[in-house]
Amino acid sequence: MDEMNQAPNSPVNPQQQLMLPNSTASLVLGIISIASLCCCSIIGFVVGIIGLVLGINAVALYRQSPGVYTDASFKNANAGKICSIVGLGLSVLNNLLIFALWKPYTELIKGLIEQYSF
Repeated sequence: MDEMNQAPNSPVNPQQQLMLPNSTASLVLGIISIASLCCCSIIGFVVGIIGLVLGINAVALYRQSPGVYTDASFKNANAGKICSIVGLGLSVLNNLLIFALWKPYTELIKGLIEQYSF
C-alpha cells in the first residue's frame, strides 16, 4: 500500500497508535469523585471537575485525529467523563442535602447534649 494513498491522520502501523494523554487520569479522577462521596463530597466535586476537563480534552483530541490514538484510550476518556459527571452530580446533591439538613441536625445534637448533660 502506498503511503500517499493513506489518510493523513492514520498511522502506518496500528501498533504505533498512541494512548490519549490524560485518558487514564480522567477515569481515575472520575472514580475518585464517586468514591469520595462517603467521606467528603467537596473533594469529590473538585476532583470531578478536574476529571471532566481532562476527559473532554482527551475526547476532543481523539476526534481531531482518531487514527493516531487507540480505541481503548478513547473509551477510558469517555468513561472518565461519565464517571466525573456522575460524581459531580452526586456531590452537588450531597452538598445540597447537607446544607438543607444542617440546621435541624445541629438543633437535634444540641437537644441531645442538653437532655443527657454531656
